[in-house]
Amino acid sequence: MIKAFVLVVTQPEATRKVAQQIRALPHVLEVHEVMGPYDLVAIIETETLQQVPGILADRIRTLDGIQSTTSLVAFPQ
Repeated sequence: MIKAFVLVVTQPEATRKVAQQIRALPHVLEVHEVMGPYDLVAIIETETLQQVPGILADRIRTLDGIQSTTSLVAFPQ
């Protein structure tokens, strides 16, 4: 399994709404509101590395209220 950590910056008024929308997406294991330069951290898990870009580009980055994302793909264990 491939795990990716998605660091999300949202518009201030949209953080909770974006968190709920991300939680509802397939392959999302966890979503946490955090303090610091990012507003949310989402953990996604897929069977292949090739699935990750589609989830990011087509499902997460298209949500209203997201300003930017940074993705960290973990090495398989």
